[in-house]
Amino acid sequence: MAALKIKKGASSHSAYDLRDSHSQLERSHTLAVIVDNEAGVLARVIGLFSGRGYNIDSLTVAEVDHAGHKSRITVVTTGTESVIEQIKAQLGRIVPVHEVKDLTVEGSPVERELALLKVSGTGEKRVEALRLADIFRANVVDSTLESFVFEITGTSEKIDAFAELMRPLGLSDVARTGVAALSRGV
Repeated sequence: MAALKIKKGASSHSAYDLRDSHSQLERSHTLAVIVDNEAGVLARVIGLFSGRGYNIDSLTVAEVDHAGHKSRITVVTTGTESVIEQIKAQLGRIVPVHEVKDLTVEGSPVERELALLKVSGTGEKRVEALRLADIFRANVVDSTLESFVFEITGTSEKIDAFAELMRPLGLSDVARTGVAALSRGV
């Protein structure tokens, strides 16, 4: 077996970096899927993601047309452009799906999330929690002598930042709705 004739320092790339240097970068996409509001539709849509190993970062579902029995599923997922195109094509082939829109491609969508955060503490920690809540425009929706429950609406990044600041003040529980999104403009 002959030795490989590779000059030392001939390549600046690692032999262990097997990714294609020309491949697309992964980025987050927000998909809006209009479906029939009937039993099993959500399971079929989510089954498409899990069956192919795609991750869902956020998921919200609500009926948007009571008379027409239509619901809107908002899914935030991460992938390359080709993976997102494949997801959209596969979603479009599911029978109860009426429309699939990639809000990220249409422009920067308006995205909001609702969160409830319980913060337990006394004394100065309570005062600091109220001060931060005021800065973040969070509302107190429940109060006891030992804790507060704050309601905050905004981008996922805003909620993450608020939660991180509440952590040292006694953050004990968090509930989040997931992203609701609409495209901008007409």
